[in-house]
Amino acid sequence: MSKTILVYAENRDGKLRQVALETLNAARIIASEGDSVHLLVAGSNITEAVSVLNGYGANTIYTVEHDDLQNYNPEAYMAAIDAVLHKLQPDAVLFGHTAVGRDLAPLVAASLHAGQISDVTSIDTDDGVAVFTRPLYAGKAFEKRVFQNGPWVVTIRPNNIPAAEVVDGTTTDIEDIAYPAPSLRSVVKDVVRKTTGKIDLSEAKIVISGGRGVKSAEGFQPLEELADLLGGAVGASRGACDAGYCDYALQIGQTGKVVTPEIYIACGISGAIQHLAGMSQSRVIIAINKDPELRSSKSPITALSVICSISYRC
Repeated sequence: MSKTILVYAENRDGKLRQVALETLNAARIIASEGDSVHLLVAGSNITEAVSVLNGYGANTIYTVEHDDLQNYNPEAYMAAIDAVLHKLQPDAVLFGHTAVGRDLAPLVAASLHAGQISDVTSIDTDDGVAVFTRPLYAGKAFEKRVFQNGPWVVTIRPNNIPAAEVVDGTTTDIEDIAYPAPSLRSVVKDVVRKTTGKIDLSEAKIVISGGRGVKSAEGFQPLEELADLLGGAVGASRGACDAGYCDYALQIGQTGKVVTPEIYIACGISGAIQHLAGMSQSRVIIAINKDPELRSSKSPITALSVICSISYRC
């Protein structure tokens, strides 16, 4: 029996996020012959995002555009998604495992009376059955899970599944869905962004993070310079955030963001288990620390890392 798969193509300020293409590729892995893959784009200025997606070979792109969707509001966005769910009746809905995706996925699961698997890092197929792998215990173990029946809701961790590629010679039907304009209990008038990085931290291929070892807010300046040179993003441990060296928007760890970059450079970070939960799946981990006791110890960060014995400027 064929499945209908809906992918929520997340955008920010009208620009498509990389995780949207990764989620689309995840849908292609799940899809069997005869299945259909559809995209949903919601926002207030989504022309550019829809234009980018038009060549990726989806069956349909559903668009919901309204001023209420300019800033993320779960009530408004859920109303937009529900309008598409009612029309399409999908068997599976996929989100990126981002702040927005983590918020919307359980609401959609409740609406569809669906099962949910979150934070998926890889997908395999076994005799036509999709097998989802996700980390447990701060990345120290992994579990494989399957759905016994539908519908499904799945969130995909950024930077783990390759992005979908353009399908040459294809165009996609675009269908506008009317926004139902619900009565909202709250309205987001404006969003004050506390980070100015050009690259989203959760999607960055290179992350340079600072901990208590940088000793001050000024200690983050060389990290920012290095990030600019390498085309990466700056992160931080909770200790650095608690000390006031940087904003909590940069925090990586169990209570912060989860990142999976190609290269993770930890500067002055001891490696508490809570921090490892947010970065331990990085491809290459480089620790820079001049504390001789830490370098000679068997701390979690040194056990995972290539230790660069250099004097860090802080």
